[in-house]
Parts: sequence; structure tokens; C-alpha cells
Amino acid sequence: MKERATKALSNRRNLLILYIIIALAASIQGLLSGTKTFDDSGIQYTQYNNYRIFERSFYHLLNNQDLYILYPEEQWDLYKYTPTFSALFGLFALFPDWVGLSLWNLVNALVLLFAVYRLPHLRDVEKGLVLVIVLVELLTSIQNAQSNGLIAGLLVMSFALLEDKKYLWATLCILFSAFIKLFGIVGFALFLFYPKKGKLALYTALWTFILFLIPLLFVSYEQYTRLFQSYWNMLSHDHSSSHGYSVMGWLNSWFTLEVNKNLVVLAGVLLFLLPLIRYREYQNYTFRYLALCSVLIWIVIFNHKAESPTFIIAMTGVALWFVAAKKDTLTSILFACAFVLTTLSPTDIFPRYLREEFVIPYALKGFPCIMVWVKVVYDMVVLRKDLLAERAHPEHSPLQTAES
Repeated sequence: MKERATKALSNRRNLLILYIIIALAASIQGLLSGTKTFDDSGIQYTQYNNYRIFERSFYHLLNNQDLYILYPEEQWDLYKYTPTFSALFGLFALFPDWVGLSLWNLVNALVLLFAVYRLPHLRDVEKGLVLVIVLVELLTSIQNAQSNGLIAGLLVMSFALLEDKKYLWATLCILFSAFIKLFGIVGFALFLFYPKKGKLALYTALWTFILFLIPLLFVSYEQYTRLFQSYWNMLSHDHSSSHGYSVMGWLNSWFTLEVNKNLVVLAGVLLFLLPLIRYREYQNYTFRYLALCSVLIWIVIFNHKAESPTFIIAMTGVALWFVAAKKDTLTSILFACAFVLTTLSPTDIFPRYLREEFVIPYALKGFPCIMVWVKVVYDMVVLRKDLLAERAHPEHSPLQTAES
């Protein structure tokens, strides 16, 4: 049985087919599911409303309309991405919905799949296990036509490219993720571990310039300026009372604490940076690998808007940490909690009573990821070469974490 499972997880072709099927199935489901309402207005919207928001933003851009106001006759909710993303989404918006939505979901699924396969020092069976672990979360994200699978894939790909010294393309991946959702900028922390900082800075400036200019192919400079003013205004008013499945949500639901979100994020930044004082470990692949896991989890658990489809990013970090970690008791418990509470709790196989009475009220979807992140930070702080050896050969684990 173990040999059969290992063979299945090592089969790249079958996993590629599986990811394609999942993406297309989610697209077909969205297209055939009809419409639904989101509030008491009674207005009907498509099941793939997020795709509609992205699609319509391209046409709003073309028509010199404000991207960052409500268009209730077309879509539910605001567009909260950059003008650059609107311009690039024209690659999908120009097609009929059944084509555009399918292509969009395929991009989200396959960028993540290819990014995981691009990682160094992991065997195919370990990469396959990562892809299986995150599959349910990926499905949740693409069923909502969201961009989170793409963001997770871009961040993982950037790490793989940095390890391969392909700094030009690594920089593009991180910047592109930030031009989709601003929290992708946290990925720049990975640059600390690599040489040629001047070249990385130059590439960052180059890609920023190119990505920033793309909307000017569609709008005037004056209109572009107005769009950014509106974008900033929208972001500044987006700091609502929502806590999401975040650290803020956990503190509020467990301890009824209303802590200032900026203070919580600041504390998260300080904890994130704490292991980075060990600059001598920057040459250690294990340390860099853990930093990638930390980035992927951090940008979700410290996002006060974190919702269920966002957790494909965090669970990618959890999965990468788990497949390479030493399987001690604490590691196994933390992963089991994350898989059950984070991944399975929103699904139909999880008891509805437990979900409604415990998981949702107590922000239990996010809590295991918070605990895993604390463990990752701890492992980075106590990292010692006698406990966490570098992987020298493919048959060895790249990450042997210390006993807790």
C-alpha cells in the first residue's frame, strides 16, 4: 500500500491531469450553478462573481470609469486590485465567460503546480504530497474564482528561481503577486538571503516600471492618476471591523480582545523578523526554506480580511513545512489540526454542527496555521546544524526540524 501511494504521488503526469480536471470542473460548476443574491437587495449575481469583478474592471478601465466604486448592476462588491491587474485581465475578459473563467482557473491551478515542481531538494513524492494536501484549499479558491492559487504559486516560484539564481524572473514573480494583492510584497523578505542585492534592486525597479506603465496603454496619465487616488482612498477605508480568520479574529473570538490591528500586524512583523537576525544561517538552505513557509503563512494569518479561499496560500506554507519536517509528535499534531480544521472544516464532510458552533465562532480555521507559523519561527530561531542538516542528496529530507 505504501509503495503504491508513493508511486501515485510521484507521478507528475497524473497530478497534472488531476489539477486540470479540478480547475475545469470548478469552472463548469460555476457556469452551470445559475445566480444567487448576496444581500437583501434581491439582485441576482453569477456564482463566479469574483471573475465578473475582474472581467468588468478591464472594461471599466477601457471606458475611463472609476475602478474602485460599486457597480451593483454588474457585480457584487468592490474591485480591490491594481489598475495593472485590470489591464492584464483583458487576456481573459476578451473571451466568452466559459472560456475566460476556465483559463483563469487553469492559470491559478497550474502556476501553483509548476511552482511546487520547480522547488529544489524535494523528491517527487514529497512534491506530490504537497499538491495533494493543498488540493481541497485550491478547489475552494477556484470555486470562488479567486486569485489566491496564483499568488501562492508566484511566491513559491520566486523562491525556486532565487535558489536557481534566476533573479530577473524571481523578481517578476514577487512583483506580479504584489500587483495583484499588496500583501505579496512580503515576499521581498526572501531577497535578504541571496547575493547581488544591487542586481535584485535593479530588477525590482525595472519590473515595477514596466508593470506600472501597462495601464497607460489603455488610459491617459490624468485618468491613471485619478485611478490611483481612488485606489488609495478605497484601501484607506477598507480597514473595517472585520477580523477574518486571522490573528485578530483569534484574539477577539477567544479572549474578546479588540486590539488595534496595526499593533497586531506590527507584533507579527517583529516576530517574523526575529529569526532573520541569524544572518549566518542565510547560507543554510533549511533556513531559507523555512522562511518561505513563514512568508506564505504570515500573509494570511495577519490579514484581517482573511477568508476561507485565502487559505490556499497559508496551507501551501503548512504543506511545504510538513512534508520536509521531522515527523515528531508535535509536528504530526499541528499538521493534523491544520488539515482537519483549516482544510476540511468548510467542506460537507465536516459535521455542520461542529462547524457552526465551534469552528466559525472561535476562528478555528485560522488557529492551526497560527500555531504552525509559531513553530516555523521557533525552528528558525533555534536552528542548529546538528539538528537541521542540509539536504545533500535527493533521497534525504531537505528539512529535519529540531525536536520540540
